[in-house]
Amino acid sequence: MSDATPRFPRPVLRTRLYEQVAEQISAWIADNGLRAGDRLPPERELAGRLGVSRATLSQALVALEVIGVVVVRHGDGTVLTERARTAPVIEAIRAHADRLPEIIEARDALETKLAALAAARRTEDDLVAIRAALTEMERDIEAGGRGVEGDERFHGAVTTAARSELLAQMMAAIHDLIRETRIESLSQPGRPRDSLAGHRKVADAIAAGDPDAAAQAMHDHVLLVSDVALLREQS
Repeated sequence: MSDATPRFPRPVLRTRLYEQVAEQISAWIADNGLRAGDRLPPERELAGRLGVSRATLSQALVALEVIGVVVVRHGDGTVLTERARTAPVIEAIRAHADRLPEIIEARDALETKLAALAAARRTEDDLVAIRAALTEMERDIEAGGRGVEGDERFHGAVTTAARSELLAQMMAAIHDLIRETRIESLSQPGRPRDSLAGHRKVADAIAAGDPDAAAQAMHDHVLLVSDVALLREQS
């Protein structure tokens, strides 16, 4: 008789409702032969068809957007991308959730330093670019959007103002991963306006030429955007 310790099956993971809904939507996309550029039905209609709340459907669509299956455009609905997949999506959603903490750590380390450097090295042109990004984000939010593009433009302007080629290359290397966290964060109720307020504090410190204040403001901002629903559900 063998003394080896028997290997037991791995625990069965509980599937969350929004994950099930995301997988149903992905299967429906494949079954109906939808392609990049095609639109999903309006959220109210889709929620009714699936028999789920609008809140659950919204969370499922955000998860699909984060992994690249769809893009949500204000005023244009939910549109399929070139990356729409037929394979199960739950694994991709959970892989995203698993890597979120590391992405946030990297953002904090890189962007806090970039903000400090930007405060020390920014030019008037840099300040114009930073303010333009804030204006773009504010206009999108006022129109009912999430401010994703303005948010991305703001962080890009800060990176440019820092005048650090190597740090800029590092940011470029994790650009797609940062976009995942950006979409997840800005899709939460009230978050776009809170994020915009955080951006303004960073911008004010950079304009004042105060590296310590800029670093602290960026650190506080990254902590804010790191509070995402997926991580709360993982705990």
